[in-house]
Amino acid sequence: MLQFYRGSLIFTLVCLGLGVWYGWASTGTLSGTAQMLWIIVILSVLEISLSFDNAVVNASVLKEMDVVWQKRFLTWGIAFAVFGMRIVFPLAIVAIAAGIGPIQAMNLSLNDPAEYERLVSSAHIGIAGFGGAFLAMVGMKFFFNADKEVHWIGLIERSLARVSALPAIEIALLLLSMWGISTLLSVADAHTFLVSGMLGLVTYIAVEAVSHWLEMREEAARLAGVVVRSGLGGFLYLNILDASFSFDGVIGAFALSNNMIVIALGLSIGAMFVRSMTVHLVKQGTLAEYRFLEHGAFWAIIVLGAIMLLSAVWHIPETITGLIGGILIGLSLWWSLRHNRREQALNGQSEIG
Repeated sequence: MLQFYRGSLIFTLVCLGLGVWYGWASTGTLSGTAQMLWIIVILSVLEISLSFDNAVVNASVLKEMDVVWQKRFLTWGIAFAVFGMRIVFPLAIVAIAAGIGPIQAMNLSLNDPAEYERLVSSAHIGIAGFGGAFLAMVGMKFFFNADKEVHWIGLIERSLARVSALPAIEIALLLLSMWGISTLLSVADAHTFLVSGMLGLVTYIAVEAVSHWLEMREEAARLAGVVVRSGLGGFLYLNILDASFSFDGVIGAFALSNNMIVIALGLSIGAMFVRSMTVHLVKQGTLAEYRFLEHGAFWAIIVLGAIMLLSAVWHIPETITGLIGGILIGLSLWWSLRHNRREQALNGQSEIG
């Protein structure tokens, strides 16, 4: 068990050490340092609890990739998740919203955190549209699949598999949902929401297209007798998926702190543990062992996508998002254990007979 989380534990100690150094340098008091360290710990725990479904879905993609690309996802991918999404992404939002350069945005985050928080939060509608649309498509794609044979919530999932014969039915459902939500917004906000949602949809289609193209190239190379080490398409897909998951977490982190460094340290610890959980699930073969765990994770993603889209109109606390996702994954895990016990009982009876 420890082998999967050794890197994350070391990374956590480094981040906590940086948190102590920064807290003492900025406050000069033990109480101020302890408070800052506590917020970092809370943010990391929240990120882990909100992202378990992300780890399960990552594992479902990563298990099809070779060891080389699995390692690249854990190393190169974590740089994108930590540096890109937890630091560069909020700074880019502020720079675009305020019409300033990245250095000025960095100074604003350090010297005027309240204004920095306001500018990041002001981009919420666009983020909700983009991230919600992308995640909703990821979830629906799993269930709108005519070749899907294993069903957890049988009545619903069988119906979705049958309906998938209609071309692009999931895209039509998403666009109708986005239009319905946009009618509850002002004209300007509705325009922002719809444009960002369509960009999220286009991004999903583009990633799928690139992955499919790479798979076709690899298959052609195999037929020609060339040894292929696959994984680039999945690598790109996983990093964009991770980015979509992190949108809501970055915005929600401002409920606890508006300090960019504190937020980056806390969320980065969580992101590292999500990577380790992903590799753990792949190496241990957990998805194969627990038949419906993947289903629970994809239902949780659909719920997360829906909540992100609806958050353009109503504020929905992150605790509710995490609770719903945890319940769905917990139920799918329990159902999987129940299925395994039944299978073992039937096998035992057949051996006796």
